[in-house]
Amino acid sequence: MSSDWGPVVVSVVLFVLLTPGLLFQVPGRSRCVEFGNFETSAAAILIHSLLYFGLVCVFLIAVRVHFYTG
Repeated sequence: MSSDWGPVVVSVVLFVLLTPGLLFQVPGRSRCVEFGNFETSAAAILIHSLLYFGLVCVFLIAVRVHFYTG
């Protein structure tokens, strides 16, 4: 029995990359985009959530990323 790890890998990688304040934050506190400030705001959480949802839909539905093991 083989397992499809594509959705898991894509979701985890995008979650880490799109965590507000970790690598970048849109919108920043003083600029439009800030990098590595380790702070967040409600607006940044909303924007990053929408980016995450959009990219997950693109990679899982449109591109159909699949990794099979087993």
